[in-house]
Amino acid sequence: MKKSSTAVNAALMCVYALVAIGLFFALRGNSESASPAVTDRLAAEADDEPESPLPAHSHVLAGKPSRTASTGEAAGDAPRIIPESALAQAPTRPLAQADASARRDDLFIPESPPSTNPNVAERQRRVGLGVGASLGGLRPFPADNAWNQEITNAPVDPMSDAILSTIGFDRGLHPDIGSGEWEGCKIGIPYVVVSAAQPMVPVEFTEYGDESDPGPYPLPIGTPIEGAPRDDADRHAIVIDRDNWKLYELSYAYETGAGWTGHCGAVFDLSKHPSRPAGWTSADAAGLPIFPGLVRYDEVAAGEIRHALRFTLSRTRRAYVPPASHWASRERNALLPPMGMRVRLKADVDITGYPRDVQVILRALQKYGMILADNGSDWFISGAPDERWDNDALHVLKKIKGSDFEVLRMDGLVAE
Repeated sequence: MKKSSTAVNAALMCVYALVAIGLFFALRGNSESASPAVTDRLAAEADDEPESPLPAHSHVLAGKPSRTASTGEAAGDAPRIIPESALAQAPTRPLAQADASARRDDLFIPESPPSTNPNVAERQRRVGLGVGASLGGLRPFPADNAWNQEITNAPVDPMSDAILSTIGFDRGLHPDIGSGEWEGCKIGIPYVVVSAAQPMVPVEFTEYGDESDPGPYPLPIGTPIEGAPRDDADRHAIVIDRDNWKLYELSYAYETGAGWTGHCGAVFDLSKHPSRPAGWTSADAAGLPIFPGLVRYDEVAAGEIRHALRFTLSRTRRAYVPPASHWASRERNALLPPMGMRVRLKADVDITGYPRDVQVILRALQKYGMILADNGSDWFISGAPDERWDNDALHVLKKIKGSDFEVLRMDGLVAE
């Protein structure tokens, strides 16, 4: 019995040895058959593999000085962490299986399920998602809202010439909008459109919390900020919830590990007339929403802007006129413009010799005018950055002077 067991063991050892030798040569053969060309091809295919949505944000997880709520000073270089709530709500399926339009400009924006509500379904069909997305011809707020009112025949204010002379008849219009960058910043005020599936994040207000609409806000990780990375800009952050048709705006916005901070925040229902309590500010000094006054490329490309534009002036009066609700000045000079003042490009200004895109903007100024919304450089028109803008064409707007405008009658003026 002992001899028999020894023989069996010896046989098994031989089998194991043969199997090991076979595996050795098989592996060696496969290794030698993988030529450099094949290896390179496999590496290239690996680079083309779809990524998981969350690693796409790895560039925003790098350390950046956070801001303290009380002083706004740098609080250290602690790594920024995605909130657990955002992780829990982020899709777990690979990006290749998600809607192809869900990833734009390095932001992951989840798509919402098709809605059975006809109004929401129409917006889902027409309005895009992402940074600078088109609204598909839809206008914020009702058609009879101040932003959407045609003012072609509105009466001129009796103080029009006096106020314009204070600003400067010879100062030219300036497009605060364009493609590329200026001093390291995008040219204009960016915005992003999200769906109802976008996770909400907390917001802490550091200056005007008592005049702010409380969070949370649907701000994606990496939401573009006006003037970033500079600290001396207004740093507006604007998000539109396409499905719920709401507008969220922050001023002096900073993204933190736990959410966002801002000086002030405002939320507007885009299906209703916007209103702020008398004396309240917003993300804009005048208490107005910012987004509806922006010049956007999709509108200009379509050939028509159907709303008033937003502009700034360096000196304003301690007063406001509807639709504004707030002033931002210590000066009481009645010849200075109040917040909310609306101006119109004169009908006799010949715009036929201007570039096509500029004509679209000038026609809007004749039909809808522009509304004073903030303190800033004189006659600066606000718009959203877009790489399709022709900066040379836009700069022709500077030929339009203060003398080419007229101030519309200011009913309901509130002054101190």
